[in-house]
Parts: sequence; structure tokens; C-alpha cells
Amino acid sequence: MNIREIFALNLRTMRNAKGLSQEELAHRADVHRTYVSSLERCVYSPTIDMVDSIAKILGVEAFELLVSKRLSSTRKAVKPNSEPSSDL
Repeated sequence: MNIREIFALNLRTMRNAKGLSQEELAHRADVHRTYVSSLERCVYSPTIDMVDSIAKILGVEAFELLVSKRLSSTRKAVKPNSEPSSDL
């Protein structure tokens, strides 16, 4: 999957999880509904400012819209070595 496809999939998934229609997201982002639809269909690529704006509306960090869920799951599963804390 390329970055545009990852963004489109994450946008649709996160928008649906928040219970937002394309029209409602478009209204909040001050863009036309067809633009949101085009983003979700990989017709257009968003600007970095639009990624940030959409992320804020969805209540996520901008990078979360751009990271493959497969990669995200791998990162959570593999934790760096850390020293055990001593709370004694």
C-alpha cells in the first residue's frame, strides 16, 4: 500500500469510528464533501495542513492518519529494552 492508500483507509476508518459522515467532516474541515470523498478514493492527496486539520477533527495525531495499521501494530508489539524501575 502506498501512502495515499494508507491515508485513505485510515481516514475512512477513523471517520466511521467517530460516527461522522463525509458531509459532517467536510463541514468541520471547511471543505466540500466531494473533496473528502476524493481523499477516501485516492483521487486527491491532502496537503500537510489538511492532514493536520482532519486529525484534529478526528481527535488523533496527524501521523496516525499516515501510518499503516500493520506497522502501528508491529511497533506496539515490539517495545524497546528498558530498565526495570525500582519503586521501593
